[in-house]
Amino acid sequence: MRPTASPNGWSCATRSGSRRFHGGTGLLRGLRVGTTGAGRLCRRADGVGVGVGDRVAEHRTFVDAAAEAGVHHIVYTSFHGAAPDATFTLVRDHFATEAHIRSSGTSWTFLRDNLYLDVFPFLADEEGEIRGPAGDGWVSAVARDGIAAALVAVLRDPASHEGSTYGLTGPSALSLGEAAAMMSDRLGKRFTFRDETIEEAYASRASYDAPDWQVDAWVSTYTAIASGELSDVTDGIERLIGRPPMSLSDLLPRLVSSG
Repeated sequence: MRPTASPNGWSCATRSGSRRFHGGTGLLRGLRVGTTGAGRLCRRADGVGVGVGDRVAEHRTFVDAAAEAGVHHIVYTSFHGAAPDATFTLVRDHFATEAHIRSSGTSWTFLRDNLYLDVFPFLADEEGEIRGPAGDGWVSAVARDGIAAALVAVLRDPASHEGSTYGLTGPSALSLGEAAAMMSDRLGKRFTFRDETIEEAYASRASYDAPDWQVDAWVSTYTAIASGELSDVTDGIERLIGRPPMSLSDLLPRLVSSG
């Protein structure tokens, strides 16, 4: 199976290839039909358009149906530091999903990736300012290609990774101020970071007219950085693919060439 990222999508590896499923009213029925005889299920949870609580319920439904259909190994891409009291609100959903998978009777592998390095330039507004209540906190953000390579490594030899949890981070942690300075140097545009108060962060995002859970998630991304919960550096990518993950310095030339 060749893994492909899809918001709220599950890919199922079978002897005849792979199938992808999406949330909705037909999800449970489709899974029971489509995964019969499947060996492994790979889940990438991006949370696009799915609120807190709804996403956990969807995940539980899917895991239960997978177990009923005879899937024996679930590979789940979770999030760094998954915990029930995580500052970043969506991470609590990942913890709940991990717990349900563990109790489902299937074997499992969890890949806990951190925030994406690739999106750092897009955190800025048109003037190049990144705003949020991150303070001087550090984040060990990771490049997407390292996550993809790690997932491929697991899916090529899944039996070797049953019952394992891998933290997927970059090679070091940096602050958003440091990231802004590095991007200014490499991307030919001035970037700055402004540390907002929590009140300012909510006010500056009010114009998007997003649901409360989404705004909470946006703001708590920054407060999680400030708390230090996203700063730990792990060796998961190097253990899985045999080479160190890319740093922001490594990644920026690629963004220039692709832009």
